[in-house]
Amino acid sequence: MERNKCNVIVNGMGNIGTTLVNMLVHYQTELRLDKIYVSKRSIHPWNQIERDFLEKQGVIICTTNEGDGLTSVASIINTVDYIFETTANGVGLQNLPQYKNLPNLKGSSAQGSEKGYGVPFMSGVNNAQIKDAKFVNVVSCNTHGSAALLTAFCGNNLENLETADFVVVRRSEDLGNHERLVSANVVARHLDPLIGTHHAIDVVDMFKTKNVVCNLTSSDITTPSQLMHAVRFNITLKQSLENSVEEHIASNPFIATTTKFDSNVLFELGRRYGFNGRIFSHAILISGNLLVTDKTIKGWAFVPQEGNSILSTIHAFILQMNVNGGEELFREIQTEMLLSEW
Repeated sequence: MERNKCNVIVNGMGNIGTTLVNMLVHYQTELRLDKIYVSKRSIHPWNQIERDFLEKQGVIICTTNEGDGLTSVASIINTVDYIFETTANGVGLQNLPQYKNLPNLKGSSAQGSEKGYGVPFMSGVNNAQIKDAKFVNVVSCNTHGSAALLTAFCGNNLENLETADFVVVRRSEDLGNHERLVSANVVARHLDPLIGTHHAIDVVDMFKTKNVVCNLTSSDITTPSQLMHAVRFNITLKQSLENSVEEHIASNPFIATTTKFDSNVLFELGRRYGFNGRIFSHAILISGNLLVTDKTIKGWAFVPQEGNSILSTIHAFILQMNVNGGEELFREIQTEMLLSEW
């Protein structure tokens, strides 16, 4: 039986939240959405342009701050079936106990910074593990990039992975922000003495949800850039690849290739031609720039800053809410949003 339409709320009106809302509006009919709410704690005069853009699309702006003259979250929260938590820095985790007490809530997802919010997830890795799950933690954009490279060369269950080591080169913050832009390269602390930074830790934890051991280590360095991340990967295989590296790349729809060596050029292509100016691939490999021996694959890949996690967020909703014809629908969304080459 086809389910009734549902109401959803996106908590957060930042970079991820507004792009996610635009995608929800774009697929509103296919996802069987009735009302789409966006919640922001405080609405300021300088938010008016954003409000106008969203309200013209039929989105309802609401706030937790009484007296703004807007719909209050308290007045509609019990009519909401699904919550997209797009805040960061632990805010989603702070909200989680409240969400667990909502009697009519059917599902919710949060972004990478909210580790522990629910089952860690990204499209193409552990789809079955979140089907009908109530709370899901969509892993970070760099976790997407690292895990996608592993599955492309080592199999969906990493059956051919011996060991891997990644160095993540991070952009410091989103293009529209001015809070964390560093003036020089900053090396991150290793959080685990064996695994390294959170990128490998999160990949390992995600594969644990399907009882797969992932032998991965990672380090990261933040650069004075607001454009794209990159990752230098070194993968050692148990057995030589049966097919060519190019065939492995082509068989993974979440990985794209490019002949561009400059991240600013690639970023600009995404701004021109991607939905909402985004690139949604999990990782973008530089064609012809891999170092391949019998059992090792080394090279560079660019990683989009949030498009990949937004795409997985839509997929999480489809799986958690058991959307009618969901598998076919997500394949259609993949086809529309993912390019094989940039």
